[in-house]
Amino acid sequence: MTNKTIIEEWFNIETPSPPEIKEVIINPDSTALLILDIQLNNCNEESRPRCVDSIPKIKDLLDLARLKKMFIVFALTSSATKENIRSEVKPLTTEPIVQSGVDKFYGTNLEELLEKKGIKQVIIVGTSAHGAVLNTATGAAARQLKIIIPIDCLSASHPYAEQYTIWHLANSPGTRRNVILTKAELVKI
Repeated sequence: MTNKTIIEEWFNIETPSPPEIKEVIINPDSTALLILDIQLNNCNEESRPRCVDSIPKIKDLLDLARLKKMFIVFALTSSATKENIRSEVKPLTTEPIVQSGVDKFYGTNLEELLEKKGIKQVIIVGTSAHGAVLNTATGAAARQLKIIIPIDCLSASHPYAEQYTIWHLANSPGTRRNVILTKAELVKI
């Protein structure tokens, strides 16, 4: 098969059916909310308007998590500072911030923070769906954590990256047994 034939074949692949979206009832004592890379430099109208559109849903989850006294961790890209976090979702002084590339477990104390709090599952929201969300969720699955992904709280520069990430998490051997796909309004605490 030639490269041209392979590429033509890729663009004629039938899209799989959407994965099932479920209501989730969580225990706030054993669940953490991870907010990944919601920063001014990568979550703005110019570079990633879909991220800006997701902020109200992320803010709703953040407010609910705070109300229910859940453990909340913010994550930044390697070059950002806490001042870069968008004002709509600014962390409280008691909420930790980790900083890394696409896998927020790599080179950070995220695993230790979650273990100290007895966390068994994480709700992951954020941008760079195909980067930070995908890789952090995969890292969480490798640590035997259950993962909840509100699909309306993740974003990328292109919808295909979001679609791919959701499909990958729902179907990959490394994550499919640990992931529940939901929407922000279906997360019940």
